[in-house]
Amino acid sequence: MIDEQPAKTRTPFWRELPILLGVAIVVAIVVRAFVLQTFFIPSESMENTLNINDRVLVNKLVYDFRDPHRGEIIVFEAPMMWRSDPNEKDFIKRVIGTPGDHVVCCDAQNRITVNGKALDETSYLYSDAQGTDEPSDSRFDVVVPAGRLWVMGDHRSHSGDSHELFKRTNGDATASTIPVDSVVGRAFVLFWPFTRATWLTVPSTFDGVPAPPGG
Repeated sequence: MIDEQPAKTRTPFWRELPILLGVAIVVAIVVRAFVLQTFFIPSESMENTLNINDRVLVNKLVYDFRDPHRGEIIVFEAPMMWRSDPNEKDFIKRVIGTPGDHVVCCDAQNRITVNGKALDETSYLYSDAQGTDEPSDSRFDVVVPAGRLWVMGDHRSHSGDSHELFKRTNGDATASTIPVDSVVGRAFVLFWPFTRATWLTVPSTFDGVPAPPGG
């Protein structure tokens, strides 16, 4: 004879729903705090790569395992002297120079060089019917200090960035760079508007940049 076991009573879905919602909220909070976060673009400083009100997805975990690379687009907490408004905390720029890099503007062909390698920036510099932005409206020759990054917007003529701070501070290499520790994460995809959705990859011009002297 087979003993029949009493059938288990199934918990109604409506009783499980609060638990499921709670778990989903916790997971979302953890992901936003430590893994991924969306940011909107508030200014024209990264045009035409990123336009005002675009939305990007930022990987907040990647730099726990390595430092930012040249050519990557990063979100960082801007130093106070970089801000025209104290509440403008998060900036988005492109990494041009990493610690120890010798960054110069410009060579005979009006190109920024990094460790002697000229950058072809035509694929991402701002352009319109009047032409393409200059790599910089001022000259600079700087070695990026240890633990810091030289960052620039793609819309150079409308970007508060390293070259603008270098000019404003009379060539202060520390004031015109940002701490690596201030980086929130890497912007790796433009997801809104859907018509412009694309991966934010590193331009090929950065592939051939040599290591800094002594690096």
